Amino acid sequence: MSFERILLASDFGDSSRQALDLALQIAEKFGSELILVHCWEPPNYSYAAGLYLPVDVLAPIEHAARTHLEEATIELKQRFPAAKSLLRAGAPWEELLAAASEVKADLIVMGTHGRRGLERALLGSVAEKVVRLSPIPVLTVHGAKR
Repeated sequence: MSFERILLASDFGDSSRQALDLALQIAEKFGSELILVHCWEPPNYSYAAGLYLPVDVLAPIEHAARTHLEEATIELKQRFPAAKSLLRAGAPWEELLAAASEVKADLIVMGTHGRRGLERALLGSVAEKVVRLSPIPVLTVHGAKR
């Protein structure tokens, strides 16, 4: 099995950095294209009158996400010059799967926080949803032990 295109999901945390190291090793071994993707999720405020989200709230969030991704891409290109990046807005698991489909990825590499119990129930698991719903292989990398 070879991997022509690897999608590397990042939330810029410790587990993402560990996933990056592994994705780089795989990309170098197979001569793969490497695409770094970060998904930011617009906050959803709801009130009795319905959904409400002031437009001026989104711009700073998107700007921060774009800035972090640009910095991460610069660092990545120092190690893997052909790397590319994508910024997506929406539910991270949905956006990761959509991005993988769009770029025709052969593999998704992503970190996982390893949450359990109530924390996992409240925050959900992006990695779990991606693993369960992805039509292509997903390699998850656990972050540092808590």
